[in-house]
Amino acid sequence: MVAKIKSGKSLIGALNYNENKVKKQKAVLIAAVKYFKEAKDLSFSDKLLRLTDMAAMNTRAKTNAVHISLNFPNGENLNDEKLGMIAGDYMLGIGFGQQPFLVYRHEDAGHPHIHIVTTNIKRDGQRINLHYLGQNESERTRKAIEISYGLAKAGDQQKQREVIKMQPRVAEYGKAETKRAITNILDYTIRTYKFTSVPELNAVLGQFNIMADRGAKDSRMFAHDGLVYWMLNSKGKKTGVPIKASSIYGKPTLKALGEKFRLNEGLRKPFKAALIGKIDQTLKRPQTADSFIKEMSKLNINVILRRNNDGRIYGVTFLDQQNKVVFNGSDLGKAYSANLLSAHFLPDSAGVKEKFSTQAMDEPILRHAPPANGETMLGALFEAEYQDLAALKRFKKKKRKGLKQ
Repeated sequence: MVAKIKSGKSLIGALNYNENKVKKQKAVLIAAVKYFKEAKDLSFSDKLLRLTDMAAMNTRAKTNAVHISLNFPNGENLNDEKLGMIAGDYMLGIGFGQQPFLVYRHEDAGHPHIHIVTTNIKRDGQRINLHYLGQNESERTRKAIEISYGLAKAGDQQKQREVIKMQPRVAEYGKAETKRAITNILDYTIRTYKFTSVPELNAVLGQFNIMADRGAKDSRMFAHDGLVYWMLNSKGKKTGVPIKASSIYGKPTLKALGEKFRLNEGLRKPFKAALIGKIDQTLKRPQTADSFIKEMSKLNINVILRRNNDGRIYGVTFLDQQNKVVFNGSDLGKAYSANLLSAHFLPDSAGVKEKFSTQAMDEPILRHAPPANGETMLGALFEAEYQDLAALKRFKKKKRKGLKQ
């Protein structure tokens, strides 16, 4: 059994997430503990008010919603009665035995799992401490439940986590409900990758046919820091209807992402030097843009080049799939910015077309000034080419002036 605990500020958001699954016949309410009616007789208001009445006992608490999922490996023979008993024992073990909570069995994943919605505010207004709850009380309780119910033992946890955290499928419009597909992909992406801007996030989401969109810079949505998510078709174009960030479970809004950006700035630093080394090593050999992308992909690094309508490369992003980090080229150093990098590429052979990402970007990807000491192997290798290009430009300029006289 694998337990995942999330806390938040919206009881109605957590409840709506599960109730919407029920409406779509992808979940079933199997238990309502510490409620005054049977689960089958509860209205939406009954379910919500029981929790909000408890939360109202402490108006100072910013976090009052707790959403837990208990996940089981395939092959476990667990009926609703046993799932309800496991949920009750788990909640008792982590200190929530006296709290009202709702238990939903979900049917929208490849493994059996239940969701539990509750509040951490007790009747006397005291808060149940959530700090280290997952790695302390939850772990002890999980292990005890595995033994008591004959579930997969602790030694199998790594395999279970690998299954549950498995990379989601690429979204296909019409194949799955849009909001659910976007939610699953965002949950995996935000939890797994280290990115520091919306464009860098889009470099990751693009591989799953999803895009974060702030709207046009002169739009009302952009001015108010709004954010929506789109599905993309096979040509990278927006399709279907956009989903507001605030309506997605976990609320991956621009404000929430901003906190993630700042955290990731530090988390990705240890992987910067190794990425630069791989780029330099690849560029020791002459490369076209297409061959550079292919060679880097062999190192498990995706290179995303962005072109304007005239075909000029104006942006480059490196996605290190092994370490799950994203870097804009200019963040690696001056020599790796789009302008300098593209100047090094040889022309492609006649008749061979390059394939580039046409992923839409909402803001300039260059955010940091390059370091003053940006001289690297890459710059040294092509210093002579820079001088030749500069001389050629001066000659053409002088020749044009001569023609005008």
